[in-house]
Formats: sequence, C-alpha cells, structure tokens
Amino acid sequence: MSNSQEEEIARDYICFGNANCIVVVVDATCLERNLNLVYQILEITKNVVVCVNLLDEAKNKGISINLDKLSNLLEVPVVGTIARKKNSLNNLMEAVLNVCNNTYKSQTENPPIFYGEIIEKCITNIENSIKASYPDLFNNNYRWISLKLLEGNSAIIKSIENNLKINLNNDLISKNINYSNNYLLENGISLNMLKNEIVSTILFKAENIADLVINYKNFSYDKKTIKIDKILTSKLTGIPIMILFFGIIFWITIVGSNYPSKLLSAFFNYLEEKLLFLFKFFNSPDWLIGLLIYGMYRTLAWVVAVMLPPMAIFFPLFTILEDLGYLPRIAFNLDGLFKKASTSGKQALTMCMGFGCNSAGVVGCRIIESPKEKLIATITNSFIPCNGRFPFLITISTIFIASVFNSFNASIISTLSISLMVVLGVTITFIISKLLSKTLLKGIPSSFVLELPPFRKPQFGKIFIRSIFDRTLFVLRKSNCGCSPSRYYNMDFCKYKYWKL
Repeated sequence: MSNSQEEEIARDYICFGNANCIVVVVDATCLERNLNLVYQILEITKNVVVCVNLLDEAKNKGISINLDKLSNLLEVPVVGTIARKKNSLNNLMEAVLNVCNNTYKSQTENPPIFYGEIIEKCITNIENSIKASYPDLFNNNYRWISLKLLEGNSAIIKSIENNLKINLNNDLISKNINYSNNYLLENGISLNMLKNEIVSTILFKAENIADLVINYKNFSYDKKTIKIDKILTSKLTGIPIMILFFGIIFWITIVGSNYPSKLLSAFFNYLEEKLLFLFKFFNSPDWLIGLLIYGMYRTLAWVVAVMLPPMAIFFPLFTILEDLGYLPRIAFNLDGLFKKASTSGKQALTMCMGFGCNSAGVVGCRIIESPKEKLIATITNSFIPCNGRFPFLITISTIFIASVFNSFNASIISTLSISLMVVLGVTITFIISKLLSKTLLKGIPSSFVLELPPFRKPQFGKIFIRSIFDRTLFVLRKSNCGCSPSRYYNMDFCKYKYWKL
C-alpha cells in the first residue's frame, strides 16, 4: 500500500524483481504496527524472513516476544536480532540461506489474510479469469494481482501491466472485474469501503497475532526519556537548547583544532624547506619549483593543515548527536516553523540531513509526497551548511572575525559567528520556502507523523571510524581534487558514499 515514490519502487521490486528472499525488519517494541507490513508482503510472496530487531530495548521495557509461536502463526521463519551485536545476525543469515535454498517450506498454501466471503468471492472470480488468460504468469501471484485489480489503484495497475505484460482490456478479465465491482456495490461495499475493509482486516489480524505472541512483564515507559523530551522539545527551551548544542560543538571544534593545525602547519613548513633544498640540489628550474612547491604542495599543505583538524573533531561530535537520537528532536522542534512556512514538516528532516551532507539531504527529499513541497525542500536545502562547509566557515570566522580579539574571547566570538551563520541559513530556508509556497509553488502542506526514537548510547568506535574514513577523509579528498559539481555527482564512488552517508 505505497504512499510515496520510494515505496512504489520497493513494492515493484518485491512484486516483480524475482527476489530469492525478502527480509522484513520489524521493531520489537512496536511489533503490532510493524506486522501490517509483514502481512502486505506475505500477500505477494512466502519467501520471507521476519527479523525482529531491537530485542534489547524491548527487554528493557518489559516486553517479551515468543518468536517460535510468531513463526508458526506467520508460517515463515522469524529471527530475533540485536543489530548492534554482530553475533546476533548469524541466525538471520542462516534463515536467509535456508529460504534461498528452498530448504524452508511453508506449512500451508492458504492465503495469509481472509477478507470475508464477499471480497474473497470477487478475488477468486478475477483470479480465475487471469489464470485462464495467462496460465504461465510470472511468479504465479494471481491472488495479489486480483486483489489490486479489485482495489482499482491506477499506479499499481500500471505497474502490473508494464511488468507482467497483462492486457487488462482482455474481454474475460475486464468482464470479471466489472462483475466483481457490481457485486460489491450490490452488497453495499463501495470502492472506498473496500479499501477500508482491506486495511482494517490487516490491522485486526496484526492485533490478534500481537496479543498471542507478546507478553508485557513489568512494562513501563522510560520516565527519564519522557522528562528529557519535555525539556528538549519544549516550545520555550527546545530551540535555545538546539542552538546551545551546536554552539558547544562549534566551540570545541574551534578551540580543539588550533593545536593540531599549528603542528601540521609546522610539519609541512619543515617538509617544504627540505623539498626546496632537494630541488635546488638538483638545479631544478624556478618554474618547476614554483609549480610543484609554491603551487601544488603549499596549497595542498594549507588545505590539509586548516581543514583536517576541524573536520576530524566536528564530524565525530555531530555523529554522536545523530547516534544519540537528538536529530529527530531537532526536526520536531522545527516542524511548527515549517508549517507556518506552508511546507511539509518532513522538510525539517531533510534539513537536518543537510547538516551532514547537502547531497544526502536532497536525496532524502524523496520522502515528501507532494511534488511541489519536494521541489521546495530540494531548492532550499543548499542554504543549510553541510559538514564539508563547516571547516571553511570556521576558518573564515577565525581569520577575519575573531582575529581582532584576544585568545579566549576569539574562540567565543568565532563560535557565536558560526552559530549566527547557521541560524541565518535556517532563517533564509524558512523565508524562501514561504515565498515559493505562496507564489510559484502553491499547494496545501501535507501532514506527517514523526516518531521520536529512544535515546541510545552512542557506539564510539563506529562513530570514530565512520567520521574519519567516510566523512573527514572523503570531504578532504574532494576539497583537494578540484572536481566540479557535475563530475562530483557522476562518479560512482561518490554516489556510493552519498547513499552510505
């Protein structure tokens, strides 16, 4: 039941991509809600492994899940995991292997969901007509195709026609679709009522399964998290605390990067003297010395000495906020402002992604359903300073703004100036979004549900590795290679890195 473009892409692959196995990852702390997705996929294929993740957090909340019973009820393998612990993934890999090798067989071929006598009769009617017209249909998934034809979703029907080469104007198929639609109307079921009935049946089934397999023992909400969230997401304190957090990160970055920058600068200057001596020893011409030493080497050394220390400090600190679970709180605080700007609240999420990488923020705009709102989010994401621009901002603020103050006040002034630059970027984002939504890109803002994840202990080892190798060295490499934006976006290596970030 796709509601966005990326969900349609995922759906089409699951339906027509001939995958050996589909791994459906569900949240152990809210299993009932996630079972909706499981049942939708089970309608398409039985080559499914259900991965119940976050068992550690479920245990902390007093939630226990009978995985064996859940497997028997769903009639597919169910594996419990704690993704932070690699050894817990071995059973998942084994289950995937068994499904791919066809060593695990479903106990029954009965459909996972029974929608009632009237709807089932219509599904069977259309199913028989498709079997008669296309006996060798890909994957033989006649039931799911019949259900979607009965629902009448134009996007899904178009995908079915394009991928399965089914001619729905076939006399037999179209006749049975019309007959089924009339039969539903005769029994008081309109098209909207049909969709509601299908959704409610899945929800009811998921609720029953959850009641059978979930046991709540000493269940309690995390009161500490609730108290912290009341402060972090308050209308009075939420945004000031957000600015304070960024200010602290900038201050630590500015002060901490001064010392390694001086050491690197001294090291490169020492190395430059040795290289000059070496070139003069071999009587190299002045133009070659100017090109290689004063041009290429000195530029490279300056970029590394100035940009590497701030990035090596800023990226891990920003990633800690990300792993801690604070970034969704920032999106929550900014949601109301985006509503006033007549744009989607999801733009707050893409803007937060823009702090990490503007390219990732632009790619993330696909989560916005409305094309107009998606375009607004894409256009304005560049106003948010990304990780790659922060070292430059730090350098500019330190050299041109804070240099007139003494050493202690200089770091404070530099921090304030960078914080003001970030606030200015966010403010311009709101202003441009408001102007576009009221002029060129008019439209009604869509709504969305934002789930605040629980606070988690950051994985400092992974943060360090990811920040240094995937972000710091990657951005440093791009700042030195001089690639144009067009080349930057077309390189396969860069595309891979964007998705990974």
